Amino acid sequence: MNRQRRRFLRAAAAGGLAYAFGRTPGTVHAQMSGGGGFSDYKAMVCLFLFGGNDSWNMVVPTSAAEYDAYSNARGGPLGVGSGLAVPQASLLPLTLQTPDPNGATYGMHPSMGGVQELFNAGRAAVVANVGPLIRPTTKSQYQTAATTGHALPPQLFSHNDQQDQWHSLRGRAIVRSGWAGRVADVLNSQLGAQQLPLNVSLSGQTFFQAGEVATPYVMGAAGANAFAGFGTGGTPLARRTAFEAIANANYGTVYERGYASVQRRAVQYADRVNGAITAARDFTALPNAGVTLSPLATQLRTVAKLIDVRSRLSMSRQIFFVSTGGFDTHDDLAADQPGLLGNVSASIKSFYDALTEIGMEGSVTLFTQSDFGRTLTSNGDGSDHAWGGVQLVVGGAVRGQNLYGRYPLLTINGPDDVGGGRMIPSVSSDQYAGTIARWFGINDANLPLVAPSIGNFAQQDLGFLI
Repeated sequence: MNRQRRRFLRAAAAGGLAYAFGRTPGTVHAQMSGGGGFSDYKAMVCLFLFGGNDSWNMVVPTSAAEYDAYSNARGGPLGVGSGLAVPQASLLPLTLQTPDPNGATYGMHPSMGGVQELFNAGRAAVVANVGPLIRPTTKSQYQTAATTGHALPPQLFSHNDQQDQWHSLRGRAIVRSGWAGRVADVLNSQLGAQQLPLNVSLSGQTFFQAGEVATPYVMGAAGANAFAGFGTGGTPLARRTAFEAIANANYGTVYERGYASVQRRAVQYADRVNGAITAARDFTALPNAGVTLSPLATQLRTVAKLIDVRSRLSMSRQIFFVSTGGFDTHDDLAADQPGLLGNVSASIKSFYDALTEIGMEGSVTLFTQSDFGRTLTSNGDGSDHAWGGVQLVVGGAVRGQNLYGRYPLLTINGPDDVGGGRMIPSVSSDQYAGTIARWFGINDANLPLVAPSIGNFAQQDLGFLI
């Protein structure tokens, strides 16, 4: 059987709403380390903010000198002329457990009261100036890379390419798998009789979750996308019985059998998922009947329900992908950002509160990613594509109430600016992902399989997870 056929059948085995990308030949068997299983449960929840979050307005320095530099770089107060700076007095104070060594203080966007509350309670952390890097990079190295050969991620400031970098951590290599897919590949032999794939997306197919051995399952925001017209009696039952007979027939070619398997597994997974969600409790923190939730809050409610019924599905490890969009704020930043960040904050807070209802807040870590940070400079009433930015990590296992990494000096043409207020990351996405993967169960020997460039950085664990 050729490689393409094997790949096709692996995808078929995951169900109708799953897909796979192959890895570099010869790497899979090295990943499959020992059995033994897990005696505990852990879940990662990746919240992707599509469009490129202007995170310099999400977490802002409030100390006098640092705020003045920020405000000057952003052209003055938000909504006044072309200014983008959030007014200092409106920022929600963040109480750092470990004070900044330079005495800087920070605040959060005024629409993010929920996350601010979690931060000050020690349940959330800020990772400053993180983005794709192949190796540590200074401004001088960036400027001379064309002549010195210093490795930079390709196609910086491009939406699709930088989403790809966050999802795959591929640097300049050619890979066909995402880092969550590789986590699943590594842990596959330890998952026992899980009734669902380790990776589940509630927001479409993702490169992030594509592996070679392991394949993700893609479902709807509120439940599995079930086949219409199936039921337990009369014509709906007859229709399902006929469908199953067709799907279970003995077909002559591998492609026919593979397609039939896709359809069969799609029905099985839909039954399994929707039955489990129906059995889950209703959360007071995530209201159900008669309440309209945002698409993001709906996704997180479904994740909470799937975590609640983890034992019913025999799950020990899960990675969920959820997302929200609208962050490509080239204009109307003053009008749009409060709603965008407010939705993120309220959804995260309700999700965390739901986890506390079932006593699982210490077993679940939610983290944000986004295409890139945005420019400090204004393009009229918004900002442009940039590089480094701020990310959030939330959960009971988070060493919270702290800022990790180095928050840059927000100065145009300063030491961290490569032009127009585009900050060079001081923390790589490999370090960020590697820290989360280690907490999830990836050992040090397998960490480079998940985060290929992590060996180029002295600090491989940023320390924000227990």
